[in-house]
Amino acid sequence: MTEVSLEHQLLTDKLGVDIDPELLSLALTHRSFAYENGGIAHNERLEFLGDSILGQAVTVHLYTRHPGLEEGALAKRRASVVSTVALAEVARGIGLGAHLRLGRGEDQTGGRDKDSILADTMEAVIGATFLSAGPDAATALVLRLVAPLMADPERYGAAMDPKTSLQELAARMNLAPPQYVVVAAGPDHHRVFTATVTVGDVERDGRGSSKKQAEMAAALAVWRELSARA
Repeated sequence: MTEVSLEHQLLTDKLGVDIDPELLSLALTHRSFAYENGGIAHNERLEFLGDSILGQAVTVHLYTRHPGLEEGALAKRRASVVSTVALAEVARGIGLGAHLRLGRGEDQTGGRDKDSILADTMEAVIGATFLSAGPDAATALVLRLVAPLMADPERYGAAMDPKTSLQELAARMNLAPPQYVVVAAGPDHHRVFTATVTVGDVERDGRGSSKKQAEMAAALAVWRELSARA
């Protein structure tokens, strides 16, 4: 089995759907890799397609499963499930970062764990599934991926606003407010921010392309651990 086919098989096994190898490779190709390799095609068109499929699948699911919820509540739940932070968490859950095709600079500055890149690639994979296996398979993939998020109502607020949710949880547990420390690294065009959040004896890091994204990622990680204790 070649390296490409092995990578394809490992990822499709995790996804539970067979995707055309060329489409999957395209879905994993970040624009930084494309630029460094002669301007080849990258995944942004697939991302555009996958974003629409993701939104529709989640919207229909929430609408049909929660007939008693008003429009505002449905919109909040959908937003929490399709947010960059939530999709990045889904991507980490299947180890998507290891399969990304990134340019050297992006790779060296933490691109494989950057929320924005992981979330965008996750959408591109959904788009590739739609083109390769059809709409039903794409919808099924979306629902499998986000099922843990939708099954836990407590996560809706946290995924949308991790910092506020963490602050409220710390107060309920009689802990000191969260403390944030943020550092930046890399050149201006590849800036990566790392936030460290501490609440009590729990300390976690988060990365992102902005200070806000890094803080949100770290806050969500601490929130998850404290919620498990609570």
